[in-house]
Amino acid sequence: MAIESLFKDEATEEKGERARMASFIGAMAIADLVKTTLGPKGMDKILQSTGRGRSVTVTNDGATILKSLHIDNPAAKVLVDISKVQDDEVGDGTTSVVVLAGELLREAEKLVATKIHPMTIIAGYRIAAECARDALLQRVRDNKEDAEKFKADLMKIAMTTLSSKILSQDKEHFAKLAVDAVMRLKGSTNLESIQIIKKPGGSLKDSFLDEGFILDKKIGIGQPKRIENAKILVANTAMDTDKVKIYGARVRADSMSRVAEIETAEKEKMREKVQKIIAHGINCFVNRQLIYNFPEELFADAGILAIEHADFDGIERLALVTGGEIASTFDNPESVKLGHCKLIEEIMIGEDKLIHFSGVEMGQACTIVLRGASNHVLDEAERSLHDALCVLSQTVNDSRVLLGGGWPEMVMAKAVDELARKTPGKKSLAIEAFSRALIAIPTIIADNAGLDSADLVAQLRAEHHKETSNAGIDVISGSVGDMAELGISEAFKVKQAVLLSATEAAEMILRVDEIITCAPRRREGM
Repeated sequence: MAIESLFKDEATEEKGERARMASFIGAMAIADLVKTTLGPKGMDKILQSTGRGRSVTVTNDGATILKSLHIDNPAAKVLVDISKVQDDEVGDGTTSVVVLAGELLREAEKLVATKIHPMTIIAGYRIAAECARDALLQRVRDNKEDAEKFKADLMKIAMTTLSSKILSQDKEHFAKLAVDAVMRLKGSTNLESIQIIKKPGGSLKDSFLDEGFILDKKIGIGQPKRIENAKILVANTAMDTDKVKIYGARVRADSMSRVAEIETAEKEKMREKVQKIIAHGINCFVNRQLIYNFPEELFADAGILAIEHADFDGIERLALVTGGEIASTFDNPESVKLGHCKLIEEIMIGEDKLIHFSGVEMGQACTIVLRGASNHVLDEAERSLHDALCVLSQTVNDSRVLLGGGWPEMVMAKAVDELARKTPGKKSLAIEAFSRALIAIPTIIADNAGLDSADLVAQLRAEHHKETSNAGIDVISGSVGDMAELGISEAFKVKQAVLLSATEAAEMILRVDEIITCAPRRREGM
């Protein structure tokens, strides 16, 4: 007897060809969505939320675009995931990885249509990915030993990363900011000590790097505006109990003097707490929570600078860079670790007053202050700068560098093509398809710049058949150029991550032959 249906009413399943087609179409649609943002002449997308306030984001960062989408197609979700991992891992190449995975699936779809088994395609793709990686490894440059050349490499990588972002007009200025900030980290990939503050006003060119730490707060009335050799206590504690706060309880007092007694007791309690804090021998107190007028007066009388309501991110980073710890109890002064810095003063940026901590314990700490016409511009500038900082901090650790502008893809495609000619059987078709998918990246870069991609890619291929060619696409002049002379470089780690992640994602989607959508769980009695 044939089973009518194995699943409950609302569950659906798609098998074989249909499932594979659904996966391919979903993944290719996602790749086509972000394809236009690739390269120096890539366009931006406006993302508008449907929630309250209808906030707007203008960006061309692949990971930001894909994170904001609510996607139903399961294969498309795989691509969104790899873009997020690429962002977390190396910071850049988030669009390239999705576009390459989409192109690999586009090629795979043609092969599946000619009755080649998905497992054969996967085997071919694996061999091709290994060959492509080896081809890159043979052509990497590593200037770790020569500090001057290495710094020049970092500048080139930063400028290449920023040239596809909003900061492309002032890329030299921002590349220098990013390289200076990362060089201060001395090999650490922890970007916590680089703080980015956004202040609307001025133009992007007015952005600057400041050694030390800037807290976006004002100094209170009657408090010292400048403190040298500061000892800082960073705390997260309630400093607002100088008023009677008895919620939901009823207090019966037979006269106003009794209420005054309660208030006095509260005040004394607060005075004791302030005395305990002062006993730590500090001259600056930074609190996560509010500080009411009474304790503020006490601190001002003691000549201590009290900063209230510093946001949590701010005090965490402040504790980190000044070498202190966040305290919440003050009974044992010897167990509390204080932060130190040489100078605290008030500075002005635009119209706003901020507090500047210089000569902090953690020498590598610095703050990048971004200026710009509007909050949307500043948000996008921050995302762009964050990408550059991530790539640079990774490159300091893995100092291998490649040329950019479609050069790595052509080098890989040439090696993979040669391998396809030597490989017998149907696998060679999959390897050839891999080579075509790689060439799609320079093609898209040229298309996005409004150039004749077919002509440029044909010229590129001819150039790369010469020995050790440095040819890539120069979108500024609209021709094939020498990438070494133009100073267009990329980090090897980014390219490797793009290649391997895209291949693995394509492989995962190729393996699918059935999609089962489960019925939602129902509550009992419905």
